Amino acid sequence: MSTLEANIEALIFCSPKPIKVDDIKKIFFEYDKKKYEFESIQSAIQNLTKKYQNNNYAIEIIESGGGFQFFTKNKFSRLNEILLKQQSKRRLSISALETLSIIAYKQPVTKSDVEKIRGVNCDYTIQKLLDKELIEISGKSEKVGRPLIYNTSEKFMDYFGINNLNQLPNLKDFRKDKNTIGDEQEP
Repeated sequence: MSTLEANIEALIFCSPKPIKVDDIKKIFFEYDKKKYEFESIQSAIQNLTKKYQNNNYAIEIIESGGGFQFFTKNKFSRLNEILLKQQSKRRLSISALETLSIIAYKQPVTKSDVEKIRGVNCDYTIQKLLDKELIEISGKSEKVGRPLIYNTSEKFMDYFGINNLNQLPNLKDFRKDKNTIGDEQEP
């Protein structure tokens, strides 16, 4: 495989949507100031497309929306459906994320503490977080009624890809400065 093909393969793999030949040309020009001809890029894409037609690969390059993108081959669609179904079960609602973030930052915390911050009843949400094993009961408070105390679990760490709570973003990172000028837009 040529360097050009390897670079194009990396771009197609990395692009979240179909990448067009013109976009590839612009990227290469910014990358190494070389101007590649449309035909040489198209030829490299054709070689990559042939490569991935081999049965040894579960993916292929498809032309879509005027660009090129990696897709899983059709014979793996049922397998992928199961994966996506299982992953969708792991998604959290906005209320679950809010509740979970309060528990993560304020732990150990009781349900009433969470409800004071959120301003709504959290029975259902806390039960769902317990069911998903993202939080755990770590004991009972000494407050009146001895309410349960909640902490995040090891599964919480795995779910968010962190090794310890020190890796959570600082709360000040979420605050917007009051004295900013102009709109926040990407250049």
